[in-house]
Amino acid sequence: MAEGEDDSQKTEEPTQRRLDDAREKGDVAKSQEIPGWFVLASGLALISFAFPPMARALAADMQVFFAEPHNFDVDPNAVMRMMRDTAWHVTGIVGLPIALLAVAGFAGHYVQQGMLFTTEKIQPKLDKLNPIEGFKRNFGPQGIANFLKGIGKMALVAAAAFVVLYPKREMLAGLPALDIASVLAIVRQSAIELMLAALIVYAIIAGLDYMFQRQSFMKRNRMSKREIKDELKQSEGDPMVRAKLRQIRQERSQRRMMAQVPDATVIVTNPTHYAIALKYEQGVTPAPICVAKGVDADCARPDFDVTANSRGMSIIETRVNGYPETGVVDVGPTPALQWDEPLPTLPIEARGPDGLAVMPAEGADPVTLAGHRIEGDGVVFVKCAD
Repeated sequence: MAEGEDDSQKTEEPTQRRLDDAREKGDVAKSQEIPGWFVLASGLALISFAFPPMARALAADMQVFFAEPHNFDVDPNAVMRMMRDTAWHVTGIVGLPIALLAVAGFAGHYVQQGMLFTTEKIQPKLDKLNPIEGFKRNFGPQGIANFLKGIGKMALVAAAAFVVLYPKREMLAGLPALDIASVLAIVRQSAIELMLAALIVYAIIAGLDYMFQRQSFMKRNRMSKREIKDELKQSEGDPMVRAKLRQIRQERSQRRMMAQVPDATVIVTNPTHYAIALKYEQGVTPAPICVAKGVDADCARPDFDVTANSRGMSIIETRVNGYPETGVVDVGPTPALQWDEPLPTLPIEARGPDGLAVMPAEGADPVTLAGHRIEGDGVVFVKCAD
């Protein structure tokens, strides 16, 4: 933030460079609910499709401990070998589902921010130990929003669980009277229905939370007009230096063009604006050649220059009130030249086939643009031919 600026001056949407810088620091728009939704969906898939074969495999491994305990070899080495083999079997059975849940959590982060590695978030910072800053984080707008989000999430999930389980209350109450196979089947089916309801509710929560986080992220990275201008200088060079280089190139081009005027066969002019020097020698030049051209003032030293920057914005460079300034040409519904405050926005309109009129800002003091005082009905600048 530029010195002396506060959040009220940050009215402009962040540029792509600002967003890229924020990403390098690990500041991206992300919701912690989306990875949770992915993990929940993976858990539902595991219970629906992988739970029966997993249960059978675990039962086969555990059967020896319950069905044939009298056949155990009590030799210490044999017991250790049996425990080790059983541990490996159990790890092989439950390891894949655990890995799937981990991949699901990673996918939840990846779909939001892509592949991002940064150490910025884990670097030690003294402000993280500041109790006042900690209080602001926990009880500020973001902390209150997170608290309300947690309460709302628990309430919605509890409501979904009630809708699913309440109709089954009598069946669930009779579970102690059933055999273990029937109990497991009922519990599995109830868990699938419960997780499916929670998945639907969680999808709504995750979507709303992501929109909130995205809005907070864009608001957090808003820029002032001064910051946009400073970024423009950093990315495309100081406008004073570029204007000087452009002036040198234009002066050299003008000298080359004017040096050819004495060789012109004829100079065609209209009495007010345009002059064109043509060279034609019968039998030498197949057609008249334009060796020089001009319109009104010296076009080698234009009053202002308009170029397109790397983001497609039309940038104007000139002198306002005697100082070099860089502004933006707004060609929207109300065309105008926009500058950093306190310079006023100057409306513009076309005048004639090659004229551009710059009008004074309503209610603001007149300014001087390229040595011309902008007041009254405005000042008409004639476009130089390319």
